[in-house]
Amino acid sequence: MKIHGLQKTTLLDYPGHVAATLFTGGCNFRCPFCHNGDLVLNPGGQPEIPVEEIRAFLKKRQGILDGVCITGGEPTLQPDLEDFIREVRGLGYRIKLDTNGYRPEVLARLLEEKLLDYVAMDIKASKVNYARAVGLDMNLLTGADNGGVDKLTQVGNMGAGERFSIESIEKSVEFLKGSSIDYEFRTTVVNGIHTVEEFEEIGKWLAGCNAYYLQVFQENENVLAARLRGSESAGNITFSAFSRTDMEQMADLAGKYVDKVCIRGID
Repeated sequence: MKIHGLQKTTLLDYPGHVAATLFTGGCNFRCPFCHNGDLVLNPGGQPEIPVEEIRAFLKKRQGILDGVCITGGEPTLQPDLEDFIREVRGLGYRIKLDTNGYRPEVLARLLEEKLLDYVAMDIKASKVNYARAVGLDMNLLTGADNGGVDKLTQVGNMGAGERFSIESIEKSVEFLKGSSIDYEFRTTVVNGIHTVEEFEEIGKWLAGCNAYYLQVFQENENVLAARLRGSESAGNITFSAFSRTDMEQMADLAGKYVDKVCIRGID
């Protein structure tokens, strides 16, 4: 496991539980609004926390913490994720996994082995807008079609010429909807990526799910798009949060089909 960050205590990341959060490096998406740009673009350049140190910390916090959240980056890219989860569960911890859902075979395996207690899966956009939201549309960065995907927006860990497949996301959605564990779907809502109207399509897609959360976008210096500014390929990238009124309208549209739709990040 390549672990590049540890939040020792959180009351927010794992609903209803006191937990620690581990941050893995690397991702197979290049979402321009991602808040962990350094972990996505340059995981090898980030300090790594030895697994032995994580193990010692978790042993020390037994009986104090309830769970461990594994986030990223994209944790399902870690080849030893299953073994690591088994070890952590052996210490008595509940496991929450954050994932973009693009490796449904990994998610299915973890669910089948009953290694997860909670899953939070990102829904980046409506199906027709997905490739753009995950950083595969060059028009989003340059304002013009250059006929290909350059190194800044190419999906990590994919072969040359390979393109985004919505079917992988669809499979993960169905796996979770058919599972017996607690889970949520969530979308970070970004003015410049999304439209109000597409949330009705997302609601139709997620109909029957446990819960759907709309998260207000917040700009910071680690947002991936901010990391690209100033490069020749980045163009003029600007994103912002939607208004409360717009967010509430999106929630209402999705709420036609999903019983529990909530907004995070509005006071």
